[in-house]
Amino acid sequence: MSVENAPGHVKLYKAGRCPYCVAALRFLREVKKVEVTEVDLTGDDQGRMDLVARAGGQRTVPQIWIGQTHVGGYDALRALDAAGGLDPLLAQS
Repeated sequence: MSVENAPGHVKLYKAGRCPYCVAALRFLREVKKVEVTEVDLTGDDQGRMDLVARAGGQRTVPQIWIGQTHVGGYDALRALDAAGGLDPLLAQS
């Protein structure tokens, strides 16, 4: 299994000057203290199309995966945290 697909590994797709991308990165790094692999899709039309397909049709950024679990965007990330589901996902190793 590659590191990027390892449980607990966080990957965030972003684009441009997206304030929700900045907020998600800040929350994950500063509050949750986890490393995040960033994929910047600015100007990458094929990458955006691939992301839409991988994210089940969701077109917005950020799109966040923890291991192989698709979390969704910033609001979904915060909702998962509020429900107590984020820390167990991050703790998987």
